[in-house]
Amino acid sequence: MKLFYAPGACSMGIHILLEEIGNPYQVEHLNTREGHQHRSEFVAVNPKGKVPTLIRDDGSVLTEWPAIATYLARTNPEINFLPKEADAEARVFEAIDYIVGTIHMQGFNRLFRPGNFTPNEADYDAVTKAARDITAKGFSVMDNALRGKEYLAGALSIADLALFYVEYWATAFFEMTLPANCAAHFARMKARPAVQRILKAEGLT
Repeated sequence: MKLFYAPGACSMGIHILLEEIGNPYQVEHLNTREGHQHRSEFVAVNPKGKVPTLIRDDGSVLTEWPAIATYLARTNPEINFLPKEADAEARVFEAIDYIVGTIHMQGFNRLFRPGNFTPNEADYDAVTKAARDITAKGFSVMDNALRGKEYLAGALSIADLALFYVEYWATAFFEMTLPANCAAHFARMKARPAVQRILKAEGLT
């Protein structure tokens, strides 16, 4: 398999998952700041022009964070990153949908790219204020979901990899203070050897 990733992007969660699985894989670093995701050779692989993008062993391409994470967890059941029990599995997808669809897409996207949400630079402060409100509420929701638990579905799952990457963004890029349960979750995830290896491999702290 081959993963196209950008250091510190949401693809970090998939990169960690591949490392947790432990099978051989390849990676290709895309410099998204310089627009490499829009180059013709990559668009030929993924017309969406975004990471993560996974080329599977049969040559087929899989895109979108939830789809890739689910596929990898399902095809590597020995790592137990996707619960077999229906309610716990539902909680995993409930968390992923909220993290990716709201905290990431509605919150952090406004912080990273305010120009995508308004044509007027004078409105950037309002956009980023809204973004911080969205992310603060999002982390509050996740903090409640973690109450009395180490991980979102009780045991470690792909949902925790999604939460980890937005926790990383919050602390590394925007100096946000995570609520207590999220902060403990973030520290727990950072202590995992696979996470440490990928942070080092991507040149992150």
